[in-house]
Amino acid sequence: MTDTHCPYCALQCAMTLTGPDDAAREVGAPVTVAGRQFPTNRGGLCQKGWTSAQVLRTPDRITAPLVRGDDGELHTTTWDHALDVVEDGIRRAWSRGGRDKVGVFGGGGLTNEKAYALGKFARVALGTPFIDYNGRFCMASAAAGANRAFGVDRGLPFPLADVGGAQAVLVLGSNLAETMPPSTAHLAGARASGGLVVVDPRHSASAALTDDGHGVHVQPVPGTDLVVLLALLHVVWAEGLADEEYLAARATGADQVRRSVAAWWPERAEQVCGVPAAQLRQVARLLADAAPHRGGGGAYVLTGRGVEQSTQGTATVTAAINLSLALGLPGREGSGYGAITGQGNGQGGREHGQKSDQLPGYRKIDDPAAREHVAAVWGVDPASLPGPGVPAVELLRRCGTAEGPQVLLVHGCNLVVSAPDADRVRDRLAALDLLVVCDFVPSETTRLADVVLPVTQWAEENGTMTSLEGRVIRRRPALAPPPGVRTELEVLHDLAVRLGVEHGFPTDASVVFDELARASAGGVADYSGLSHRRLDEAEAAGEGLHWPCPATPDAPHPGTPRLFLDRFPTPDGRARMVAVDHLGPSDDLRPDAPVYLITGRVLQHYQSGAQTRRVPALAAAQPEPFVEIHPLLADRIGVQDGEMVQVTSTRGTATAVAHVTAAVRPEAVFMPFHWAGEGSANRVTTDAVDPISGMPEFKVCAVQVRAVPTQAPAPAQTTEVMA
Repeated sequence: MTDTHCPYCALQCAMTLTGPDDAAREVGAPVTVAGRQFPTNRGGLCQKGWTSAQVLRTPDRITAPLVRGDDGELHTTTWDHALDVVEDGIRRAWSRGGRDKVGVFGGGGLTNEKAYALGKFARVALGTPFIDYNGRFCMASAAAGANRAFGVDRGLPFPLADVGGAQAVLVLGSNLAETMPPSTAHLAGARASGGLVVVDPRHSASAALTDDGHGVHVQPVPGTDLVVLLALLHVVWAEGLADEEYLAARATGADQVRRSVAAWWPERAEQVCGVPAAQLRQVARLLADAAPHRGGGGAYVLTGRGVEQSTQGTATVTAAINLSLALGLPGREGSGYGAITGQGNGQGGREHGQKSDQLPGYRKIDDPAAREHVAAVWGVDPASLPGPGVPAVELLRRCGTAEGPQVLLVHGCNLVVSAPDADRVRDRLAALDLLVVCDFVPSETTRLADVVLPVTQWAEENGTMTSLEGRVIRRRPALAPPPGVRTELEVLHDLAVRLGVEHGFPTDASVVFDELARASAGGVADYSGLSHRRLDEAEAAGEGLHWPCPATPDAPHPGTPRLFLDRFPTPDGRARMVAVDHLGPSDDLRPDAPVYLITGRVLQHYQSGAQTRRVPALAAAQPEPFVEIHPLLADRIGVQDGEMVQVTSTRGTATAVAHVTAAVRPEAVFMPFHWAGEGSANRVTTDAVDPISGMPEFKVCAVQVRAVPTQAPAPAQTTEVMA
């Protein structure tokens, strides 16, 4: 039996893996999953978690390196030959254009150790500024907004369990009931008091939690969530509901924000966002009545990707933070603002060096003091470290061009499905001289690669993850990987040695973590008081430890489950309110594209579906992509439930089966993004980005929706049998 955590989302549900007669470490032995008591999941798991072990035994597991031959096909080869090809490609790129001709694209599912080693490898072994990761698609806007307001980015600056005691919870842009089902247990208190508010253009599974008097479903026009928040702020100040004493003591910028939202009275907002003015007032009063300064039972404002994956994502997060500050929520037990991290290690992955502008500990790469500290830990000259790179979308745009990498190393990401404007991404990857992908199952991206390197899965590796609440937890090996499979720490070590860096890339995860802890010391995300041993002890006690957790000379630091109780980590200790305004989507409705496309997830699948589409039960429950379409729109374009429709933007077309339902607004259609091929939603989405965070606008764009013409049966043909 091995205690570990789920391989999927940032809830990181605790589980126990067991093999027959405790022989799970034997190669090929089946593995069973059981939920384990932990503060976030309380022993529960979702369908993905219960079936997670099935991917460990998938028959198409990659177990040997693959190299593309002269015939254009991928062929099995040895590790030495595969690494020779990678080394040769890197050195040729260097000789032709310099160190920045090689780039790295990481993933939010990598352990802290692998994320740290990958960032170090890019800066030390490759010497390139071109590194970013798919977490840019996940938490970038929330991070930008939180850093600007609070001086720190931690998804939830409080334990998730705290939310369970709140009287009111406002959830914007997150369908928790399908993406993180065990988390909905923490909404029970708000539902019981009728205080759950879900903002979503669809009547999703999470929105349905507000039915029957449990709360309010706010259903705005896609792309107008910011208007909803501005109107709520208007009501809070217009009706004298703000916590003025808190604002005077703990925040700056309130007067500017108050003046800016004066223009967004509910009747005006209703004309833009489609939410009745009376409902906007109802929600503002509901939240205010729950706020501590009015004697309420506590309130939380939570944001997710639905409002953050936007060209005004940082502005929307800022408005949500402004609302929470106006009500006096952050820094008070039982109340607060938080952003719901999506990917398994979306939090830790961005803290330790995968982002283009960051060094370990959430240090800025252009800060001389940060460079000096990290370079000292790495044993290199600070001047040798490259400067900032570019965010993920821009990095992908530059691939194969004179301004970008000619070689790209991809770790933990299926870019061809998960990146926006997916057809252009495919073209850019095809333009590279060398594409190297580390993965454990075939994906749409490995099929494009020139070299595929087989790496371990979650239950075969040692390391740590950081959950959505900043809790650092342990991932432990339950079974041996297939022969020939290596950990990414081993891959990075071997490549570094080949590239002339003999030392500095250990393969023992606990040793890597200890170095990560030293590199993070004194940074915003300080892990210096943590180690594998200490985390094991903390989890044995049933909790885990939250960062920041600095090293201390006497008794070990207890970790920091709740931030901001005394002050905000800003120069003056106060939160910063920033006035923002609504601009609308980058790709808005027009005569040739009169319908909004919104995208999201379904219960059974995760991210690009590379893992979950291999699980028979999950694939059977949701076997294909679909388009949710309102009955009025379906009637207008002549589509029946179950017929095929085309969704077309200026970037591409996706084709999928129509699900006619009143759950979606009449001017919008919804598609999940877990599939490739003709049903890939990201063939249609725009790669326009938020100017501050670099996050692409996945969630809304303008499209044309048409019925797929029914083809007439082909004429009968005779087949001539030759003797």
